This record gives sequence, structure tokens and C-alpha cells, in this order.
Amino acid sequence: MSIATPKKKAAATRSVRAGLESDAQHGSVVPPIYLSTNFAFEKYGKPRKYDYTRSGNPTRDQLAGALADLEDGAGAVVTCTGLSAITVILATLPGGARVIAPHDCYGGTYRLLAALHAQGKLVVDFVDQGDAAALHKSLEAGAALVWIETPSNPLLRVVDIRAIADAGHAVKGLVVVDNTFLSPIWQQPLALGADMVMHSTTKYLNGHSDVVGGAVVSASKELHDNLAWWANAIGVTGAPFDSFMTLRGVRTLHARMRVHAENTALIVDFLSKQPAVARIHYPGLPDHPGHDIARRQQQSFGAMLSFELAGGEPAVEAFLAGLECFTLAESLGGVESLISHPTSMTHAGMEEAARLRAGIGVGLLRVSVGIEDPADLLADLAAGLERAARAAPAPHLRRHAS
Repeated sequence: MSIATPKKKAAATRSVRAGLESDAQHGSVVPPIYLSTNFAFEKYGKPRKYDYTRSGNPTRDQLAGALADLEDGAGAVVTCTGLSAITVILATLPGGARVIAPHDCYGGTYRLLAALHAQGKLVVDFVDQGDAAALHKSLEAGAALVWIETPSNPLLRVVDIRAIADAGHAVKGLVVVDNTFLSPIWQQPLALGADMVMHSTTKYLNGHSDVVGGAVVSASKELHDNLAWWANAIGVTGAPFDSFMTLRGVRTLHARMRVHAENTALIVDFLSKQPAVARIHYPGLPDHPGHDIARRQQQSFGAMLSFELAGGEPAVEAFLAGLECFTLAESLGGVESLISHPTSMTHAGMEEAARLRAGIGVGLLRVSVGIEDPADLLADLAAGLERAARAAPAPHLRRHAS
């Protein structure tokens, strides 16, 4: 009689049940928070598994285990912010290491890499990774690390993870993917050849705009152990309470993402018909340059989009004045709908020349679609576009994608 191999449960089930029923002392369904900064040694010379929370904590380890499981990685390091997750990756590189990064990456990533380049601690080349010739030319000089952000922030450009990973590995570089915009539910970079996947857990993984955090999931134990050592050494590990809250968010990730996607599809369809909208940046549009790649490597086109108003800055100001269901704020991935103006907000730290080179103009707005009733969201957008049209009565010809 053969015994069937147990089937691995679906990711939705695993995310809900991560850490449940692990309390052997009292049998609590939801595991308790271990807020203690330190842990008693069993006796002289014999520490227990945990000794100091910066170095290790049971609550943080539960979140790390859930994230590693969802990304199908060897281990995860949980950090106190998304930028600290980036910092710990960069800390593993030798001085003067060469890094290839997207020319249109998140403003905070750009600021950090540019500052380290200016100090001579790293050599950073910002490249349009959608331009195969430009990327190949940059790789000819070698690279210790290739940083990928797809879809990009804020223009939703999509690049081929597997192709860039293969090219990076050919010059013996490590490859990391910022997966914040899609989460493990909608994209699996490690399965596409990446060595590490990074998240700002502040965003979709937590999902409620009440915890700041980050994480790095590694494909190998060797990489994970090195990252864990550096996270402890430079003191950027996540707090227990933040880890508890983020794991609570992860339990509803699949359900939230489903509604995010449904609402986004309706909003993109609506915006594509509006004369006040000059251009929409969304991979789900058939004429988006990265549409075919997104179909191949993503499980959804996502819940982030950006669009340009035909009337420029006057239209932007009029559109934003009076919104009721979209909050003008930075960040993304919460249950609430958010809208931001990258030039003056998320990417204000980029030099103007770099912003323009990346295609981030003054008329651009980035939207994080929430899970509110879609009829209310569409009505709010319609009213805003009417205001924008009045501020700029002669809109330019609209094109859907960048």
C-alpha cells in the first residue's frame, strides 16, 4: 500500500495559518507577542535559542517564517523599515562594489544609492533596464549587485526578471528584486532567478497603514545567514509588536489583494475613457510596453497605477482639491485608497534632471487603489477630473501607456 505525499497547502491557507496553534503553554490560537528585550540563560555558558531581541525574537521569527514560505525562500530577515531592508543588502557588499540600479527606481532607493555613490562607498550606475543595449553595456563593466524594481515606482514600467537575472549572474553578480508593488501573491522573483527579494512590509503585506517595516527573503541559506548577521550588526531588525501587527496583516493578504485588483480594473477602464487624462501607466493595458512581460511573470497586473493630467500642474491642483475617497498621502498598499504627486512627494529627493530623465513630470499622479466600494471611488475620480478639465479646458491628446 502506497502512502500519498502530503500536498502542500495553498499560499492563501499558509498565510492565514502562519504561526497559529504554536503556543504550547496555553494553547492560544493566535501566538502571543514576545515583547521582552532579553531572555534568561538556562545556566552559565548555556544560552537558550534567544538571548536579546535585536539578535533574535520569537514573534519576529514567526513573521520571517511566513514571508520566507510565501516567497519560497530559504529564510527571511525582518527589518524596521523598507529602507533598512535595502541598507542591510548594501551592507553585505564590499567597499567600492559596483551596483546597477533602475534609472526610475523608488525615490528613497535612488537617494540612498546616489549618496553612497557620492561618498565613494559604492559605484552605482542608474540604467534604463528596459533598454537591453544599455543594460548590456553597463554589465560589461561587471556588477556585484543588480537591483531590479518591477513594476517600477511610479511609472509602472515592467522588466524581464529572468532575463536580467541571467545577465547579472553571467557577470557573477547577485540579483535582488523589490517586490513591494505586487507582494508574493502576484509575483515570485526567486522562482524567476533572483537571489533575494525585498519588501517594504509597510505596504501590502501589512496592508493597514499602521506599521513601518521591511524584509529580505533569500534564495539560499548562505545569503540569508549573511544578511541576518549584518541586520544584527547594524541594528536594523524589526520590533516584536510591529512583527505581530504585520503578521496579522499577512493573514488577510489574499482576500485584500483580490478586492484591490477588482477595483483597479474598473478604475483603469474608467480613466482610459477620460479626455482630461493624457496618459495612463498600467501594465494591464494591452498597449503598455511591458504588458506581455507582465502577463508572463506576474499573477496579476497589480493595484498600482499612475496617470498624467493633460493640464499639467494647474489640473493636478484642481483635481486633488476636494477628493473624498482618495487621501493625498505618501505610501501605498493600504486598505484605503491613496493618491500622491511624485514630483513633490515620493520622488522630491531626486534631482530634477534625474526625475525628467526617468519620465516623472509635474502632471503625474500615482494611485494606490484601496478596497472601498468601487462606485464611490469612480464618482470621486469623476468629480476630480471635472475640476481638472475646468482648470485646463484644452487637454492634449491622450495616450494610454508610457
